[in-house]
Amino acid sequence: MPGHIEDRWISKRTKEKTKLYGKGKRYKVAGIPGVRARSFTKLTDAKQWLAHAQTDVTRQEFVDPREGTILLRSYVEDRWWPHQRYAATTRDAARRRIWGHVLPALGSLPLNAITAPALREWVARMEETLSPGTIRTTWGHLSTILQAAVEDGRLVKHPMKGSRTARPPAKPAQKARAWSREQAMRVRAGLPEQYRLAVDLAVGLGLRQGEVFGLSPEDLDAENGVVHVRRQVCMIDGHLFFALPKGGKTRVVDAAPGVLASIEQHAKRWQPVTVKLPWESPHEPQNERQRIDWAPRAYPLFLATRQRRACNRDTWNRRLWKHALASAGLIGKVDSDSGGSKWEPSREFGFHALRHTYASVQLEAGESIVSLARWLGHADPGFTLRTYTHFMPDAGTRGRGAMDAWFGGEANSLDTP
Repeated sequence: MPGHIEDRWISKRTKEKTKLYGKGKRYKVAGIPGVRARSFTKLTDAKQWLAHAQTDVTRQEFVDPREGTILLRSYVEDRWWPHQRYAATTRDAARRRIWGHVLPALGSLPLNAITAPALREWVARMEETLSPGTIRTTWGHLSTILQAAVEDGRLVKHPMKGSRTARPPAKPAQKARAWSREQAMRVRAGLPEQYRLAVDLAVGLGLRQGEVFGLSPEDLDAENGVVHVRRQVCMIDGHLFFALPKGGKTRVVDAAPGVLASIEQHAKRWQPVTVKLPWESPHEPQNERQRIDWAPRAYPLFLATRQRRACNRDTWNRRLWKHALASAGLIGKVDSDSGGSKWEPSREFGFHALRHTYASVQLEAGESIVSLARWLGHADPGFTLRTYTHFMPDAGTRGRGAMDAWFGGEANSLDTP
């Protein structure tokens, strides 16, 4: 088996002292393919390490402990992050989590010092200021980084896997909330007329806010009664750009005649506005491939600002949406010390609630989870079921009724002659 121990102080051939006598560690383990030489003070330690290294190399499981001494921050910034292939919006969100919550707390630790105690302390500190959902997302980012470190041969095992004590908080039990038709209509009425189509598209097609802002006349197929969801308007650091819908996939949604009529009426009164934005990323291209992929594209949009630009979700939500919520009596204003005012918290009344309303209407009408998942753009129908199962209160009674009919009703019995 390859590998040997060299006495750096005494020559093997002459048995005399070498020039290195008394300097540094005496015994050097070398000659193992793919493994850097390592020195030890004691011969027993050198023999033990050689045996373990030879075994691990044979099993293709060898990890040099010295590789794990690189600091987490150095590993992330120099080795891991530059090679990540996130979509622009996902990349921005991941960067904020990693540089905001992971590296400030753990970045100064070597990879092999990120142990269960360090992880428990990290989670405890995050719980003081962050929500369980944010902590779980951040935990997932660190887990991905450490998995890469294992695959890169810098860690023997993943410190976050298999631990019974170092865990993120449990995912809070939350149910998607749908609006009544009366609530949705009140909010719709509170929007300027040229923006009321946004409510119709979200409730009628289940579109996300960015997809609503990115919908174009060319996406409609009125003859077949469908709408093609092909793009969304995204934003990073205030810069807008077009991108594929969430998950990087387009989809086709069945459109009711009433929804198509609403779109047609809007287009007659407010002509679509052609908007040109970068595709996939608002950043400057760094290579020829990016220059081609990120080249600006122009689309006529149903919804645009009065300055003939794409809608900025932050501005739209702050100036239009919250005003509409207030006019519908769903939120109020809170006076500030400076004499101005700010809106009450409105997380449960976010634009996404309209998408939940779409799902509730479809399920209450008896549509299948598989169809709903396809229309919503969910890759896994199981996720759709977990999210919206409470919108099907009569699911159990349907089965009970069918079985009762099979047995001929409560008044009858199989034993009745």
